[in-house]
Amino acid sequence: MSAAFYDFVRGRSDDVPAGYTAAGLRVYRHLVYLGASQMIEAHFPAVREQLGEDAWRTLIEAFIRQSEWTSPYYGDLKDDFLAYLARESA
Repeated sequence: MSAAFYDFVRGRSDDVPAGYTAAGLRVYRHLVYLGASQMIEAHFPAVREQLGEDAWRTLIEAFIRQSEWTSPYYGDLKDDFLAYLARESA
C-alpha cells in the first residue's frame, strides 16, 4: 500500500489515491479510528469519561494523524499514546 493510502486513512490527507474510492477509504479511516479509540480507552478509561465524546474524538483523531505510531498492532498503542501526550503537553 502506498504512503498516500496511509496518509488518507490516518487523516493526514483528504486526497484519494489512484485506485481507491473515497467511500472505501472512509471505511478504512473509520476502522482505524475505532481500533485506536477502543485500545486507548481500554488502558485509559477515565480519560474518555473526563473529556466527553467530542473532546475524546478530537484527541484520538489528532493522535492518529500526528503520532509516530508505526506498529501494525493496536496493542502497541499505549506507549505511543503516552509519548504523544508527553510531546503535546511539552
